[in-house]
Amino acid sequence: MKIAHISDTHITSGEAYKGYAYDLIANEINTLDYDIVVHTGDVTNEGLKEEYERASYELKKIQKPLIVVPGNHDARNVGYELFEKYIGPLNGVYEKDDLVIIWVDSTIPDLSDGRIGGYKFQWLKEKLEEYSHKKFKIVASHHHLVPLPDTGRERNVLFNAGDVLDLLLKHEVNLYICGHKHVPNIYKVEGLIVANAGCTSCRKTRKGDVNSYNIIKIKEDGKISVSIKRVTGEIARREFKIKKQRIFVPKKRRLLRIVQMSESNVSDRVYFRERILKNAIKAINEKYKPDLVIHCGDVVDVGTERYYAKAYEFWEKIKPEKIIVPGHNDITYLGYELFREYFGEPKILEMDSFAFIPIISAQYETPIGVVGRIGQKILKQHLREHEDKFKVVVMHHNIIPIPRSREIGFLEDGGNVLKILTEEKAELVLTGHGGNTLGIKVEETPIINAGSISWELHRNPFGNSFNLIDIYEDMIAAFEIQATWGSRKLLGIWKIKTKVPWA
Repeated sequence: MKIAHISDTHITSGEAYKGYAYDLIANEINTLDYDIVVHTGDVTNEGLKEEYERASYELKKIQKPLIVVPGNHDARNVGYELFEKYIGPLNGVYEKDDLVIIWVDSTIPDLSDGRIGGYKFQWLKEKLEEYSHKKFKIVASHHHLVPLPDTGRERNVLFNAGDVLDLLLKHEVNLYICGHKHVPNIYKVEGLIVANAGCTSCRKTRKGDVNSYNIIKIKEDGKISVSIKRVTGEIARREFKIKKQRIFVPKKRRLLRIVQMSESNVSDRVYFRERILKNAIKAINEKYKPDLVIHCGDVVDVGTERYYAKAYEFWEKIKPEKIIVPGHNDITYLGYELFREYFGEPKILEMDSFAFIPIISAQYETPIGVVGRIGQKILKQHLREHEDKFKVVVMHHNIIPIPRSREIGFLEDGGNVLKILTEEKAELVLTGHGGNTLGIKVEETPIINAGSISWELHRNPFGNSFNLIDIYEDMIAAFEIQATWGSRKLLGIWKIKTKVPWA
């Protein structure tokens, strides 16, 4: 099957709509051998009746089977009701042979943010179960799932993006297609291809880009290719082979063992579980015996002298080498100065063939983080300076949305940071925000988020925990360790693709 993926036409009588770009792409689609066209939202600019009337006319120019998904602009001014009248159903299923396309409305009336929650989430889950026998499963929605580069301030991701991503991965969805941010981009997230379309005919493009659409080819041999086709004729193409996820067994020696923790939130409040932290430290020292312990932030609940003094006592009881980066709680009140007084300035640590690169994302008095444009240049510089090492980036804020957490763009430049990490081939990224654990691979970079080790207000059904990460010459194995009872759960096993000469 060959699919034309268009998005963000923003049809209106105003200057936002570039009719000549739409006509050019529509004519090209009509003359080529596409089986179906999927429009992933923002058909109109303001959801007004006259815009829907014109959109209905413009969409008829496409002489191929057409699926249209509502976007946040379509849901303005109660436009979601007009969408059903002039365009079609807000949610639906298309199936043909061994393929199914499930489209779902992610809009929230009069907001740019998105959500597939409540009954819609349950509906999507039921449909994925109903069509689980299909070889090719595609989900189409408007809002993006993972942070995108070149979008300015990273916002408007699905509020429950972590839950949706988790659902798609568990049901082995092959492709998630969306629009929304007017930036074409393709990522492979574990076995899932996430394809964002740019804008087909809106004047608002990013960074001087031009209008574009995506070409998706699905082959019987299991290969899926996604191409970004710009109106200038430029084509950027990627091809993927669908593979069943496998459990790898290490065949070479273990090089390093890491314990990763986060959100100890040391305090004298009832939510701080001091006994659990003491037990965890004892287990780390006596049972797991790592080469390195990494704390990904929120070592204290708030930045006061008393809490820092108490946290330092715990920290000193950990015997192995240690790295700590500040979380947003750590730099509240006097915490910015206290963190450096007690724990020092985070610095790059080199251990044999490894380079651990700390990145500061926490900001004063807010859970929202930012690396910043200068910080991004420093990150890129550090990754290039240590290209002969196994590069592990350590930071507080999560880059990939966390299940059971309301995603509000906690790292506001997460899209650019993720792009740097994947393009510069960081071998591992460790984060610690959101109160839940996650292990996921984007492109060739595993990203592991730690849950809370000793704070009662977390989001993890597994309870307070820390992560145990074993790095072998040929793979990375990550486990979540329950901090009270010591039971473990597999987070992920990933093959290593690196040219690092092991010491």
